[in-house]
Amino acid sequence: MKVGVFIFPSKKLQDLANSYRKRYDTSYALIPPHLTLKAAFDSNEEELTKISSELDRIATKYQPFQLRTEKISSFHPVNNVIFFKVNPVTGLLGLYEEINTIPYGNPPEYSFVPHITVGRDLSNSEHADVYSQLRLQKIDHEETIDRFHLLYQLENGTWTVYETFLLGSDK
Repeated sequence: MKVGVFIFPSKKLQDLANSYRKRYDTSYALIPPHLTLKAAFDSNEEELTKISSELDRIATKYQPFQLRTEKISSFHPVNNVIFFKVNPVTGLLGLYEEINTIPYGNPPEYSFVPHITVGRDLSNSEHADVYSQLRLQKIDHEETIDRFHLLYQLENGTWTVYETFLLGSDK
């Protein structure tokens, strides 16, 4: 089965992201708006127990942190992904680095750019048109992140939560 580690922002930010995603993101129906901490990888039930234990250990080492997003950006020309850019605060960067040291899955394919995708799989002309409009939007949102999630993918391609991990030692 495929698993991954993600942060889900507040409903307010998810609703804003979904207002774009329903038009521009082919994964809209498969997973809510999220920030990826560890990209999808293959695992089995036995490994999931070990992964959960590792993630629980990591979660206790990090305190809740602020997630702030102020603008829409793009990965073009590498790929035609449009996203809410998330400010790379120390807690988020440390959490990402440590989660990606667990001995499961692949090392990250790209450098970590914290973001919440709002558009993907766009043709070059679609991307140019959509991004030229969206990049003018001012996104000013801040919230506290106090948890992350281990998800698994169902046979129909949708993702569901396997386990939630609260940040900090005061669980």
